[in-house]
Amino acid sequence: MSAAKTKRVPLPLGRSVPISPKKTRARVQGRSKKCHSYKPLQKEFRRDRFAYRQIARERNAAIYEQRWTGCAEPTVSNEVIRIRRREGFEIHGRFVEPAEVYPNSEAWGADGWAMQDKDAAFRKFREVAGRKAVQ
Repeated sequence: MSAAKTKRVPLPLGRSVPISPKKTRARVQGRSKKCHSYKPLQKEFRRDRFAYRQIARERNAAIYEQRWTGCAEPTVSNEVIRIRRREGFEIHGRFVEPAEVYPNSEAWGADGWAMQDKDAAFRKFREVAGRKAVQ
């Protein structure tokens, strides 16, 4: 389009800006698969016949209270975990976002510990979080 046929919009102080003859549609911007934000672990969830509730979290460590839902007076246990992160991946043409993950059975003893005693659980939690334990 020649300069003579370009429409101009008046601006303050007598300036003008050419208007594009073609309008562009708004579109959704896709997120990069190499993203640095991870979906956080759930604070409460159920797995098998157990209910889990996060009672403390600091850095890459957390304590989850574990209750067996199969009886009226459930025993409470504490699971101290080292939070790991997995990158996003594609499966069957669908992208699964990056997320924090709870340790699986194979990682127990290295990234997860079950403890009945809450004080012992908090000592281990501080160790995993990188803080000195208070004696």
